[in-house]
Amino acid sequence: MLNIVAAPALKKTFADLALLGEETRCELIRGEILPEAAPTFEHSGAQTALIMWLARFAASQSRERRPGGWWIGTEVHVGYASHDVFCHDVAGWRRTAYPARPTGWPVLVRPDWVCEVLSPGHRRRDRVEKLETSHAAGVPHYWLVDHDEKILQVYRHEPAGYLLVTSCGTGETIRAEPFEGCELRTGVIFGDEDDEP
Repeated sequence: MLNIVAAPALKKTFADLALLGEETRCELIRGEILPEAAPTFEHSGAQTALIMWLARFAASQSRERRPGGWWIGTEVHVGYASHDVFCHDVAGWRRTAYPARPTGWPVLVRPDWVCEVLSPGHRRRDRVEKLETSHAAGVPHYWLVDHDEKILQVYRHEPAGYLLVTSCGTGETIRAEPFEGCELRTGVIFGDEDDEP
């Protein structure tokens, strides 16, 4: 009897993703091209609230109540390896390390901080594959926003893996690394309260 073994599927690379064009709503995760989650209003709201709060860090220089010093972007495709190109919900690069704004598609400069807002059906990607790849690439800070549970988890890079520095729910006020320069009321992320102007 002839025993036929199927050849393993070849891993996709950035070249395959590029064929879809820069406007693609896909990511390359461990060699597989996968569609991004269709954002819910809650997902979009959390992302928008974070961007509004992070605007104070996006200044080129320090000002009163505005620490500055970051390039902040949303939905930026970042290339980590030939088989991994992630579209992070929010990502940041320190201006001290990168005086010029990171450019290109994908950006090939490792972020100093990333944040993923968990989406139904895509939670494993953010909690496992993206987290592990980000750690291997040396991303210093990784945040997870769980809108369903109303929890923000803040992770710091350690040699053995990411260390959960804090896990907080709505209604708490924290100074979360790497943005300790301003207080964050977690209820703002979940739409439970308004940010200060």
